[in-house]
Amino acid sequence: MVIVDTSTWIEFFRRDGDPAVKLAVRGLLDEFEATLCGPVELEFLGGAREHEREKIQKWFNILPYATNDQKLWRKAASHWATMRKNGVTIPWNDALIATITLEQGCRVYAVDKHFDAMAQPLGLRLYKPGYNGMFNQQKTHSPLT
Repeated sequence: MVIVDTSTWIEFFRRDGDPAVKLAVRGLLDEFEATLCGPVELEFLGGAREHEREKIQKWFNILPYATNDQKLWRKAASHWATMRKNGVTIPWNDALIATITLEQGCRVYAVDKHFDAMAQPLGLRLYKPGYNGMFNQQKTHSPLT
C-alpha cells in the first residue's frame, strides 16, 4: 500500500497538474494500492474549493484508510524532533503523515521535498512510480538514486 500525500493529490486533481503524477496516481488507483490517512484528508479537503469538495470526497470514500491511535502523535513529535536535530524543519503535518506511513509499513508518494528529507533519517520508504505511471512493486526507493 502507498499513502498518497496531499502534494500528490493536488497535482492529480489540478487541471494543469503534472501529467507524470496524474499517471502515477491513476496507476496506484488501478492497482488498488492508493491509501488515505486523516492528516492528508484534512489538509486536502480543508484547502479544496467548496464546489470541488463533494467530488473529492467521493474519490476518497473508496480508498482504504490508514487508522491510528493517540500514541502516533508522540511518535510524530519524536520524528519531528529527530529532523530538527538533523537541521531540517518540516511541517508537523508531514511528520505525522510520515509516522503513519512508518507505522503502517507502507510507502508514501509525495512530490513534497520534505519527504525526501525524512527518508534517510527516519527510514521512510518513498514510492517511485514505474514506467509511464505504472504501479511499481519495488519495496524501497532511496532519494539518492
